[in-house]
Amino acid sequence: MAQAFPRLLGDIGGTNARWAWQQDAGSGLSRASTYPCAQFESVQAVIEHYLLDQRLPRPARVAFGIATPITGDVVTMTNHHWSFSVAALQAALGVERCLVINDFEAIAAALPTLTAADSRRVGGGVAVPGAPLAVLGPGTGLGVAGLVQGAAGRPIGIAGEGGHVTLAAANAREASVLAHLQGRYGHASAERAISGPGLVNLYEAVCALDARPAVALPPAEVVDRALAGSDAACVEALQLFGGFLGNVAGNLALTLGARGGIFLGGGIVPRLGTAFDTLPFRARFEDKGRFRAYLERIPTSVITAPAPALYGTANALDAMVD
Repeated sequence: MAQAFPRLLGDIGGTNARWAWQQDAGSGLSRASTYPCAQFESVQAVIEHYLLDQRLPRPARVAFGIATPITGDVVTMTNHHWSFSVAALQAALGVERCLVINDFEAIAAALPTLTAADSRRVGGGVAVPGAPLAVLGPGTGLGVAGLVQGAAGRPIGIAGEGGHVTLAAANAREASVLAHLQGRYGHASAERAISGPGLVNLYEAVCALDARPAVALPPAEVVDRALAGSDAACVEALQLFGGFLGNVAGNLALTLGARGGIFLGGGIVPRLGTAFDTLPFRARFEDKGRFRAYLERIPTSVITAPAPALYGTANALDAMVD
């Protein structure tokens, strides 16, 4: 029988790599640490640093979610330069199992174990037990995943790249913004607007459309100015962000039939707190013509639990058959 513990669990985004330790089946996660990806040359380097930093032994198993498609043994990140072979990483670390999944597939895997205290409802709706769930969240990029119930009630994650779907406009102003993004990037994907860099893109688009000068702002500053009401372009950018996110979330709910609920994660929405409720997210989520009533019944929630993907990777390991 393979030794399943201890485990090293991770969540790697385009900006940060988060890690935690699970000593045995009866213990929770401990030794949580976060490291900037830019400070390390590779995934192996940050793992070795974490183990040394925390004075931990070599784990029996490693599992982590990472912000990129997982299509085979070679994994190349979308918004960072890391690229590696899963088999080679497992051999280099000297562990019996190395599981690598999409970061939002990891969050989806955590959804069945989230409690009421781990999320905050936005809008109405009542979850249908056993129905599909979906999660999306803007951070460095835009992650999207689903979760459906398989045989014997075992959840099955659906990993995809929904952050790169083509963004749609709901009014003339949004159409002008999309035209600006298309002129700049060729393809105006959801991620070009609904992400940290997307917020900056929206701010710059508003400035360009209004023939006003744009200053170089990081995403956090766009948010801060918007919430303070000190910059009209930032205020509109955040409103556009909320509307586009609601539109994409509604599309996702319809595509998956996600009557179990839509969950919002990532690094941006949870940090907005209740200010997110003032954005047009829920209104645009429901604004689907003849299917408004269908979407009105689907609950939407912001995940407030820290690093849910870490718990999802543990659940994914639990679901594996040795």
